[in-house]
Amino acid sequence: MEVRPARDRAEIDQALALREQVFCVEQGVAPAADRDGLDDVAIQVVAIESGHVIGTCRVLVEGEIGRLGRMAVEAGARGRGLGAAILAAAEQSARDAGARQMRLHAQRYIEDMYAAAGYRPYGEPFIDEGIEHVAMERPLA
Repeated sequence: MEVRPARDRAEIDQALALREQVFCVEQGVAPAADRDGLDDVAIQVVAIESGHVIGTCRVLVEGEIGRLGRMAVEAGARGRGLGAAILAAAEQSARDAGARQMRLHAQRYIEDMYAAAGYRPYGEPFIDEGIEHVAMERPLA
């Protein structure tokens, strides 16, 4: 398995299809909420196994702040530590782009994975697209 920024449009298209499956089909998120127009300016991180994207996230970098979002892992690949590997690659991509801090909105059920990687919650939990989230952040320096 290889985890890295997407290299071409085909990999990005596979990542977007995976997000649609996980967020829209499995979780009931409206497609328009997932496709917010920011994908073309984001760093798309992909996990590839046997030529197929099985995990993804995106990173938006604004100055020294990286914003991780849209992490999704194919149902059959969950439970193998893929989320942590994608997170590490996303953090490195953000560092490479000049970010010194990473922020994200974690679905509450996966909050522990982010906490184990050093993320700390801030603010109150909130509902987005009918799913409970918490804002989290950590320094990258």
